[in-house]
Amino acid sequence: MSVHTQNSRMTTTKLRQMKQNGEKISMLTSYDFTLASLVDEAGIDMFLVGDSASNIVCGNAYTLPITIDEMIFLSKGVVRAAQHALVVVDMPFGSYQVSEEDAVRNAIRIMKESGCDALKLEGGEEILPAVKHIIQSGIPVMGHLGLTPQSVNQLGGYGLRGKGEAEAEKLLRDAKLLDQAGCFAIVLEKIPASLAKQVTESVSCPVIGIGAGNVTDGQVLVLHDMLGLNQGFKPKFLRQFGQLGEAVKQAVGQYIDAVKDSTFPNQEESY
Repeated sequence: MSVHTQNSRMTTTKLRQMKQNGEKISMLTSYDFTLASLVDEAGIDMFLVGDSASNIVCGNAYTLPITIDEMIFLSKGVVRAAQHALVVVDMPFGSYQVSEEDAVRNAIRIMKESGCDALKLEGGEEILPAVKHIIQSGIPVMGHLGLTPQSVNQLGGYGLRGKGEAEAEKLLRDAKLLDQAGCFAIVLEKIPASLAKQVTESVSCPVIGIGAGNVTDGQVLVLHDMLGLNQGFKPKFLRQFGQLGEAVKQAVGQYIDAVKDSTFPNQEESY
C-alpha cells in the first residue's frame, strides 16, 4: 500500500510553477526504499527510478537489458518511501518502441503496478505518437533528449550530443514537439550548455539537465554517483557530494576485524 501523503507531495503543476518562478528543481535517481526514504526526508523534489538500475543494481554494461518486471519491482520501494517527491519511472527499452498500443498498454501496467506518478521515455519525433497516446491515456510523461542511453549502440557511444548544427536543430525541434505534445518536463543529457539554454527558453515545461550546464530549470544525477558509491564512474559533469564508498569499505573492514578478533559481539551486545 502506498504511503503517499497527497497534500504535501510534489505535482507536475507545482513543477511548472517552479519554472515560472525561477526556482530550481532537484532530482535524483533511486532504486530502493531505504535510500529513497533518506533522500525524500532531505527534501528532494523528484525521484527518477531510472533504467540506470540496469548498471547500478544489476551490474550490466548497458541500460538495455532491464525489464518491465524489474523496473516495477524497484519502483514499488521508492513509491512507498516518497512522502514528498514526485516519482518518475523510466519505461525500459522495448516497452514503447514496437507500437503505440503496446506503449500505452505497458505504460498503464507500470503506473498501476508501481504506483508511480509519471513515466519517462527517451527520444523525440520518432516516438512522438507513443508519447501522445500515453499522455492521452491520462499518464504524465517526461521526455529525454541528447544522450539517450537506450540508443547507445545507434549513437556509437556516450559522447557529447548536439555538437553539430544539424543535430542541435533537431534536438531543439524535438524538444518543442515534446512540449507541444504535453510532456510535463524534459531531461537534457550531455549536451552543450548553450544549446540547453536555448531549449530551456524555448519550451514551457521544466527542463532538467544532466551534463547540460546550470542554465536548465533543474538538475538530475544518479544517487550512487553523487554519493561516491559508484567509484568507477567519474564523468566531467559529475560532482561527488559524498564519499560513501570509502566510508562503506572502512565500516566493513572494521566489522571484519571485530569478527576475526572476537570483539564483536561484546558482552553488552549479547543476550
